[in-house]
Amino acid sequence: MTAVRQDAWSPDDDLILAEVTLRHIRDGSTQLAAFEEVGQRIARTSAACGFRWNSCVRKRYDDAIGMAKQQRQKRNYLKKQGVTTIAGAERFAIEEVDQQGKAELLSAESLSLEAIIRYLRQWKSTVQDMSRQIRQLEKELKDKDERLYEFRERNERLSKQVNEVQSEHRVVNDDYKALIQIMDRARRLAFLSEEIDEDRPRFKMDANGNLERID
Repeated sequence: MTAVRQDAWSPDDDLILAEVTLRHIRDGSTQLAAFEEVGQRIARTSAACGFRWNSCVRKRYDDAIGMAKQQRQKRNYLKKQGVTTIAGAERFAIEEVDQQGKAELLSAESLSLEAIIRYLRQWKSTVQDMSRQIRQLEKELKDKDERLYEFRERNERLSKQVNEVQSEHRVVNDDYKALIQIMDRARRLAFLSEEIDEDRPRFKMDANGNLERID
């Protein structure tokens, strides 16, 4: 299995990033302020949070971002209308619902539910992709283990052959040395035999049948 980086983003980190960023959007704050708050909560830099939001998390919450912007616009509209208290905001919301009906609330709830379902489906798809990658890596690891086993067996066979050749070489070398010693001894014996023949006295028989030494 592949090792997980210590600085990898967990699903909880992504959820915190999404919640805080959406709240800042609803409140009319900046995303930079949201990234700074998230960075303090999960011990990351605001730049890292911004990069994560723009590269990965943002596309999962398109509907939620749209809803947050609509809520921000309504809040700004309420401020322009002079509705500053919670009770006033509630009265305004009730009047707006009475005028437009309950369709908008149901639509918001549906969009929220659809966003959650889509997020869960995307997460399920991510998990399935990771599972496929894990299975593929496990298969590759198994193949490499089998090849490693084959290489080890081959290495053992070659090592055994090398040891046998070295043993045969030692035997041949020992035989060669013994043969050289035998030949050297025979040469010395032949040389001594010639010297003995030269030192041995020689005789010849004279006319009277007596032996005479030849110098």
